[in-house]
Amino acid sequence: MHHVTLERWSRGTSALHRRDPRAKTAALLTFLVVVAMTRSHLLAASVAWLAWLCLAAAWARLPLGGVLARAALVLPFGMVFAAVSWAAGDPEHAGSLLIKSYLSAAAVLVLAGTTPVPQFLNGLERSGVPRFLLMVVQFLYRYLFVISEEAQHMRTAARSRGASVGGIVAHRARFRAAGGALAVLFARSYARAEEIHRAMMARGFEGHFQPLGTFRFVAADAVFLLVAVPAPLVIRLLVEKAVP
Repeated sequence: MHHVTLERWSRGTSALHRRDPRAKTAALLTFLVVVAMTRSHLLAASVAWLAWLCLAAAWARLPLGGVLARAALVLPFGMVFAAVSWAAGDPEHAGSLLIKSYLSAAAVLVLAGTTPVPQFLNGLERSGVPRFLLMVVQFLYRYLFVISEEAQHMRTAARSRGASVGGIVAHRARFRAAGGALAVLFARSYARAEEIHRAMMARGFEGHFQPLGTFRFVAADAVFLLVAVPAPLVIRLLVEKAVP
């Protein structure tokens, strides 16, 4: 997992990294609900919310440029729905979709960049989320890395043999090469997943991932919860009061 940026970010040691994942999840959900329900003064409120997220990223010592750039990756998907709203004669709604999508993605990135996935899922389990659902999510998350790792190995092997996309001239040959590489990738990933499964069973896996570390809800988490949860709503109310 060394090549995954969010995984590296989440292993930090800042004060925000040390907060209980349940408190951070509650703050995120509140932020998403407040952003989604805002109709008036959205642009002014969005500037204030973005500044709030930037403060959180700076507090966590996350690279601000990296967070803002990666949040923009959701915009192409949001543009599809924004284009539909624009074509229906509602450009204001189209713009609000893009703004809310970007803010939501930035908030999720701050949470993901300060909370390792095992801790996040453990916090959800303690909050009452069904264990079976969390198990599916955790297996999906882990095996995506298996596919990614195998793809990197295949890419390195192909480059070491002098292969390149530019060397394949015909479009049909290029399509066949891509299809063959995809088939090999999934075959190798499936074999690797079977090896991982056998290793887990040999180590006594009983259908539940045991967390490597434990966490407790302490006074600092309560203070964080009291500040971070109402903050988006307070910002919205202050903006509505300040902007005529």
